[in-house]
Amino acid sequence: MSSHISNIRPKPDKVLTDIADYVAKTPIKSAEAYITARLCLIDTLGCGFEALSYPACTKLLGPIVPGTIVPNGTKIPGTSFQLDPVMAAFNIGCMIRWLDFNDTWLAAEWGHPSDNLGGILAAADWLSRTAVAAGKKPLLMRDVLTGMIKAHEIQGVIALENSFNRVGLDHVLLVKVASTAVVTRMLGGTHEDIVNAVSNAWIDGQSLRTYRHSPNTGSRKSWAAGDATSRAVRLALMTLKGEMGYPSALTAKTWGFNDVLFKGRPLQFKRTYGSYVMENVLFKISFPAEFHAQTAVECALKLHPKVKDRLDDIKKIIITTHESAIRIIDKKGPLSNPADRDHCIQYMAAIGMIKGNLTAADYEDDVAHDPRVDALRAKMECVENKQYSRDYLDPAKRSIANAIQVFFKDGSKTDNVAVEYPLGHRRRRKEGVPLLEAKFRTNLARRFADKQRQAILALCQDQKKLEATPVNEFIDLFVI
Repeated sequence: MSSHISNIRPKPDKVLTDIADYVAKTPIKSAEAYITARLCLIDTLGCGFEALSYPACTKLLGPIVPGTIVPNGTKIPGTSFQLDPVMAAFNIGCMIRWLDFNDTWLAAEWGHPSDNLGGILAAADWLSRTAVAAGKKPLLMRDVLTGMIKAHEIQGVIALENSFNRVGLDHVLLVKVASTAVVTRMLGGTHEDIVNAVSNAWIDGQSLRTYRHSPNTGSRKSWAAGDATSRAVRLALMTLKGEMGYPSALTAKTWGFNDVLFKGRPLQFKRTYGSYVMENVLFKISFPAEFHAQTAVECALKLHPKVKDRLDDIKKIIITTHESAIRIIDKKGPLSNPADRDHCIQYMAAIGMIKGNLTAADYEDDVAHDPRVDALRAKMECVENKQYSRDYLDPAKRSIANAIQVFFKDGSKTDNVAVEYPLGHRRRRKEGVPLLEAKFRTNLARRFADKQRQAILALCQDQKKLEATPVNEFIDLFVI
């Protein structure tokens, strides 16, 4: 005898309607959020321009079928490609994430909210070029900044209380969810359309984190977000053609996301959607390093003058850190590729102490094969500081603290050098913004001639003028 299961279609899950309410009905009133979004925009694009120097990244770019022509397609900044919005989202998303140098959000779940720019910018440029071709008005860059703020907020607020990594799922599922919601609205979708599209994002196959961890760490972690944001554009386009949604995508007994992938638990929320995440986002200003190690690298650079001539005299190195760093980037043994190395706190600290700097090139084989690197790694021990772990999750602090102390064979030792807040933290905005802008200028110089750079900089430094610029005209500034 089988039990009766109701086939009455339920009302949409609150997780879905809350996202749709926010995207469709909530205005953004925070001037700080728009200013930070502008900084995020230029930093994120700059990270993509640096990535274009790496063949491992560029081999993945371009149309999926060589020679494909897309009238009014999205132009890919820093390249000559013009693609359909789905493939364009992958291209832009892949570029900006490749070197692990774009912004970060740390909470119960981690992630990089600017990953959503891939889908947002791709859709906005395609819509704008299509509109102009039809004699209509294009979207403005303020629309892009609004989309960024809302995508940051969706991804970040869900991440505050819900740890997907603890069930083995990768944080790019939140990129897919956030991008789907924002792009669906950008395409003209209604509240119902947003609910339908986002429901499909939740029931999609979700990425496993294994490509971020030993023994499988690999380059997929550099294109996973591009894949997620491009999938979001695809789901949004399907929805706008009338494809149905699934109202209890999360809560359906046995078959919903919560039961299948989240150990039967509902998602938890302690704050509503606003502009909190963009205002508090973490920028990677100095180092292309997994963010839990940013302050560790700052410590290593402070120690560099004191240890660089005594590397052979070192007996042990103690890295005092927080629980999340130990879980993600505390690695012993061989590191097989750049993706492995930029997720190893010992490797990053070793480079900092040896060289007094850390760049994307330092993850390549020629640097990694320096015998001093593994010799130092072998002397390192990571130890959790419980207070660091508590402060990491404290909403009033959101610190990412690390400390390093070096002990020598003769019994002497350095001070225990500690850094609580990284340079990209909101508490260090005044110090960080000039350096963030300098990073953008450096990255522009990698791809563009002086006249083109000056035009880009003049626009990007003017908040009002940038916001009023048509999206297609903005993107045209970056065409090679």
